[in-house]
Amino acid sequence: MSDDAMTTAPAGYESLPLGYGFTDNLKPLYRKADGEGVEFGIIVGPQHSNTMGICHGGALMTLADIAAASWANMARGKIAGAPTINLSMDFISAAKQGQWIETRQEGVELKRLFGFARGVIRNERGVVARFNATFYFPDHPGMSQDGLVKPVTLQGLLEDDKPA
Repeated sequence: MSDDAMTTAPAGYESLPLGYGFTDNLKPLYRKADGEGVEFGIIVGPQHSNTMGICHGGALMTLADIAAASWANMARGKIAGAPTINLSMDFISAAKQGQWIETRQEGVELKRLFGFARGVIRNERGVVARFNATFYFPDHPGMSQDGLVKPVTLQGLLEDDKPA
């Protein structure tokens, strides 16, 4: 680990529980929700790293996909399945084991059946990666195997989802 290794997430971030399928591969995954929106972060660990000891591009892509889909759903104001149509990423610098990395939203646009989100992943030294994503908002319930959409990363954040 580097000299600037972290062992806990920054204030305001909460750990998301296990049980959300592929998202569990980023565990521990943290979320911060406030009036500005929702952001996600991880402390880069061995499970996120490649053989060079830096955060694997696949882990960065997964973090970007989770964040961008969440932003698009938040902009829509409802939790729904949003399959990724495209996700592009520019890898700018490395994130080392022990470093905190987090997403930052730069923009979201919505069309009738599509959502577009862009953002960056940052560490204390600056931008690690920037990304653009496109999501499909199906107008039918047939996208999930059981017909149910699980709220996963947005659970408890949207008004329709909050317990009474």
